[in-house]
Amino acid sequence: MEIIVAKTAGFCFGVKKAVDTAYEQINMGKKIYTLGPIIHNETVVKDLEDKGATVIENIDDLKNIKSGTVIIRSHGVPKNVYDLLEENHIDYVDTTCPFVKRIHSIVSKAAEEGKTVVIIGNAGHPEVEGIQGWAGEKSYVIESVEQAENFDLPKETEICLVSQTTFNHKKFEELVAIFEKKYYYINVAKTICNATEHSQKEAAEIASKADVMIVIGGAHSSNSRKLYEICKKECDNTYFIQTLDDLSLDLSKPAEIVGITAGASTPNNIIEEVQNYVRHNF
Repeated sequence: MEIIVAKTAGFCFGVKKAVDTAYEQINMGKKIYTLGPIIHNETVVKDLEDKGATVIENIDDLKNIKSGTVIIRSHGVPKNVYDLLEENHIDYVDTTCPFVKRIHSIVSKAAEEGKTVVIIGNAGHPEVEGIQGWAGEKSYVIESVEQAENFDLPKETEICLVSQTTFNHKKFEELVAIFEKKYYYINVAKTICNATEHSQKEAAEIASKADVMIVIGGAHSSNSRKLYEICKKECDNTYFIQTLDDLSLDLSKPAEIVGITAGASTPNNIIEEVQNYVRHNF
């Protein structure tokens, strides 16, 4: 049996920077807080909590911090969070992904110019919420064909359209095409990060020739779920797991090729565990 592990599987550089920074701050003896889980991986989050990190789920709780350091994770945060940190003189380290920072800059400028901002992404995702927090009052989140087709503003509306960095590339192009047919003044900024695009493309290529495809990622990881959706279209026998404990392969039929990929929030040690298990048990 041949096992193909995606070269793009695992931590992207933005996530790696955020996680490394968290461990560095702890190793320096600092008390750290993260606004939301540092990444969508329960194993990493629990390890950091065991070492003293505290996850804050409510922005208002930041006001109660009297000492320690807040780490802004790679997803980024709305502008009002920076304002709150500065006003309350709270120490913080910003590990927002540079690709996300670029989107903040784009939508902030568009809002200043009076344009309407359309964000192609998953409503409720922390990255999208952060982007919308820089986009002004005239901003909308669209994630489906139906929403795009039903979106209704005057044709002369000036629109700045951006995307969540981890959105499905093909779906993004599909939704953009709908908007371009409806509006005269639309500026499309292609903000899906290169790492995401390459990861999705490689996953599809491996899944298209695999008998079994394994996607490793956190249950709440947007980019991992999108990898699963992409792989499932190419390979019916696709599994989505968080750790090796979740893996229950049905190899009643011979599998000549098993493909493995992982989301940007999956540590290398989990990928290696799964790879070694499949190699030595099937």
